[in-house]
Amino acid sequence: MLPSASATVVLAAHNEAGAVGAVLRQVRSVLGDVEIIVVDDGSTDGTADEAEAEGALVIRCWPNQGKGVAMRKGIAAATSDWLIFLDADGQDDPAEIPRLLDAIEDDVALINGSRFLGVLEPGAIHPVNKVANVSLTRLLSLLYGQRITDSQAGFRVLRADLARALALQSREYEFETEVLAKILRRGLRVVEVPVTRYPRAAGRTDFRRVHNGLRILKMILKERVRPVPTV
Repeated sequence: MLPSASATVVLAAHNEAGAVGAVLRQVRSVLGDVEIIVVDDGSTDGTADEAEAEGALVIRCWPNQGKGVAMRKGIAAATSDWLIFLDADGQDDPAEIPRLLDAIEDDVALINGSRFLGVLEPGAIHPVNKVANVSLTRLLSLLYGQRITDSQAGFRVLRADLARALALQSREYEFETEVLAKILRRGLRVVEVPVTRYPRAAGRTDFRRVHNGLRILKMILKERVRPVPTV
């Protein structure tokens, strides 16, 4: 596993008070004195204060700007060689971070924590969202020529220099798909690791099925027809 100085944990959070503090304590218990960045995306509760109380660097955005914007701010602020992404709502298990880090190899660009290779606990995902996720993932796999099982996975490990080189533009929940699509278009190696997904510990999701589903679909198609970039 990477030494903590080589990794930064990045979380985007919007009204996650009651969950984010516990997530950060679990991260500390696994990784020790690691750099943690929480981008508070226009929360109206105590999310930012809760994160700061756990020693995280908190970047406050106002008003709410969207997950993609928040994640890009977190990437820009990170100082380590690798980025660890997970959700602030308690649905990802920080105890599984070592499983993702153990998959790092010299030629690996992204380690994708796949909920569909792992365990979906009851209530972890709405059945409609699951069908949409699987369908969009199959489309991405077909168009990009590599079998992926979870294109919208938020639990990931990514090289920091690559994250900045991708010139990411996402504003909302298409962020994960943009990262994956741009990496696949560059012919870089993606490894998937099974993870466990739990129900939310607190708060409610901002994800809007039709609106955000269409944004994800658009991202899949847009990145596929772009000229193949170089790293």
